[in-house]
Amino acid sequence: MGENLRIGRTLQDLTAELVAERAGTTRATVGRVERGEPSVGFEVVLNVARALGILDSLVVATDPYETQLGRARADERLPRRVRR
Repeated sequence: MGENLRIGRTLQDLTAELVAERAGTTRATVGRVERGEPSVGFEVVLNVARALGILDSLVVATDPYETQLGRARADERLPRRVRR
């Protein structure tokens, strides 16, 4: 994921410094996120995604109802009041 965030940043012509400022962190931490270092907290990764304008896409990408299997299983397993 870090590599994808780095590519997204460079495609937008954004510097690591600007992304860090928008994310409320340091340039060094943005570098750690982009390298995929496991010591970076998930909240920091989300803040970087928000700074890049892709947080909503990230949320949708992890939504189990956005997959064919997830929708099928929800119909099978969830009570009607919980279904989307």
